[in-house]
Amino acid sequence: MSGSRGDGDGRSEDKQVRYDQARYVENGQYEPLLSEKDLTRVEIGGEDDGSPLPDDLTRDSLELPELSEPELARHYTRLSQMIYGIDSGPYPLGSCTMKYNPKFTEDVAALPTAAVHPDRSERSIQGTLELLYRLQDYLGRIGGMDAVTLQPPAGAAGEFVGIRVAAAYHEHNGEGHRDEVIVPESAHGTNFATAALGGYDVVSLPSDDDGRVDLEALEAALSENTAALMLTNPNTLGLFERDITEIAEMVHDVGGLLYYDGANLNALLGRARPGDMGFDVMHYNVHKTFATPHGGGGPGAGPVGVVDDLAPFLPAPRVRENGGSKSETSYELFDPDHTIGKVHGYQGNWLVLIKAFAYIARLGDAGLADASAKAVLNANYLASQIGYDVPYEPFHHEFVASAGEQDAADVAKRMLDYGVHPPTTKWPEIVPEALMTEPTEVESKKTLDRLAAAFNAVADEDDPTLEAAPDRTAARRIDQTSAARSPRLSWQTLDLEDD
Repeated sequence: MSGSRGDGDGRSEDKQVRYDQARYVENGQYEPLLSEKDLTRVEIGGEDDGSPLPDDLTRDSLELPELSEPELARHYTRLSQMIYGIDSGPYPLGSCTMKYNPKFTEDVAALPTAAVHPDRSERSIQGTLELLYRLQDYLGRIGGMDAVTLQPPAGAAGEFVGIRVAAAYHEHNGEGHRDEVIVPESAHGTNFATAALGGYDVVSLPSDDDGRVDLEALEAALSENTAALMLTNPNTLGLFERDITEIAEMVHDVGGLLYYDGANLNALLGRARPGDMGFDVMHYNVHKTFATPHGGGGPGAGPVGVVDDLAPFLPAPRVRENGGSKSETSYELFDPDHTIGKVHGYQGNWLVLIKAFAYIARLGDAGLADASAKAVLNANYLASQIGYDVPYEPFHHEFVASAGEQDAADVAKRMLDYGVHPPTTKWPEIVPEALMTEPTEVESKKTLDRLAAAFNAVADEDDPTLEAAPDRTAARRIDQTSAARSPRLSWQTLDLEDD
């Protein structure tokens, strides 16, 4: 794979033309909106339609586009081709990876029996409650946790719930003075934000020379003010914390709790459980581990699991068996004794939870263990095929390469020209010009080879080429700082020149 524009990505020049035409209409103009394609004035009322609304809130006509079916279908097809999604190709973003979601889970969630109104009586939704109860049990056994709540609508929300549960636990035990949460410097950014939002002072923990928790630094950070240590294992470099049992003992010895960020749980499925390592509370990123849609502002799920001591503080309500006979109500909702209250409507995002349940039930224990094996295999194979240096190993499901003398952001922009999505860049900062990469277990060797070819092609290119990238996408490189500080919120301003 070369860096030339004509055939550098394996496409012929003719294919490249069609690729561009799918994103532009003519003369480099954006695809017109439906309202710009054709307007027909449609009458919607007579002289006196008897409307109870005042005259200044009514109108006699409405402008709507009138298009043929082919025009409409082609319009939306072209728009879909402008967007790179998981159905287009791999999404090797380290840490926040989007995994391909099998379509059968969508079919299950679309069944008429899944369309259950949450305000119905418990007696009339026993099937729904049974599924939720079984999902609680699945997740508890997978994570080694004693109790699970399904309410949080995303991983970050799950983090916040977990920290609030920890705070309620300490407060109940008369230790409300604990006002510090320790977070490794390589942790996910949400960990720092969650601890701060939960009202805690954040204590940053440096890594040792191997990229893992520095035990001496941890000992110095721990005190009677420690509420929790937030950790994921493997960590954000893909490295397993070999001293995890000692870390757990150190935290517990000062009365603190050990929190597990579930972002990297897919590396452990069927092989190790956070609860067995000494973790007290954890959240599950079901979008990454159990193939439900990624959040991104839409519906998601971030269940939280805890050990027995923390179960009374989980959000309300939860689902339990009531011990009744088959002819009676077998499942019921209940409020834990010292609950922190409700954190989301009803039982969480029900249809997302159905998809997680379906995925786990279909794979079973053997399938989940196979998924973790392939996640680790794919990451190690991809890393072995790229020319960039990977300074920390042995890693598991993800790795962090260094772009070296190149700017990691430029590398990412240029990879778009080769038809693949780039990895996460510039983080964790422990690796200079970081390229954090996770292919997940779903990608084939052919796809991984294509990713590796894109990495290597970009690695051989010069700075001017990288700085000018991308040049084959619908939108060229934007001024990210200006876009953040002075966003254009209307499509009508797209052609306006900067003042």
